[in-house]
Amino acid sequence: MTHSSAAMAGPTALRDRPLVVGLGGTLRTNSSTERVLRYCLDSIERQGGRTEIYSGSDLDMPMYSPHELDRTPQARKLVDSLRDADAVIVSSPGYHGGVSGLIKNAIDYIEDLRDEPRTYLDNTPWGCISCAYGWQAAVGTLGQLRSIGHALRAWPTPLGVAINSADQIWEDSGELTDEAVRSQLDMLAGQVLTFASAGRQS
Repeated sequence: MTHSSAAMAGPTALRDRPLVVGLGGTLRTNSSTERVLRYCLDSIERQGGRTEIYSGSDLDMPMYSPHELDRTPQARKLVDSLRDADAVIVSSPGYHGGVSGLIKNAIDYIEDLRDEPRTYLDNTPWGCISCAYGWQAAVGTLGQLRSIGHALRAWPTPLGVAINSADQIWEDSGELTDEAVRSQLDMLAGQVLTFASAGRQS
């Protein structure tokens, strides 16, 4: 799940870089939602961060139950990563006008951090991306992600990216070619990384 282009750097140098955890996508491998998340995480690494990604089958976990203390290894790993994260980016499809069940269930596991020194994601940068077949669902889903971030005590970035999947933004090779979308994802990556770096220094 580690998604680092800086694997040749020493361990100390890597630890000095802000850790941004990305979660998103669908159970369909290489979905648009997952691809834009990967593009954004690549941009974060190009700008000097380090990243981990949880997508697709990584998020296929039991429904969150606050009264059930046992966690699958998969769920424990996700919660451990979120505990260590300097920032989080969530990328959700818009299903029937809202956040998908897969993504919401993964987010619900953040409840396990309620009694941590950093409660939930207190003061943590929170980047939001939504993809839907139409602007109404894309924008509505983005608003839900931002509200969820506030509820987790995180700081949604000024920019959130809503993407209309009905637009042709991909080449047949899978490359993201829409310059406006690329620019927005690069800007989101920059905001997340700037705020994460500032948080580490404070």
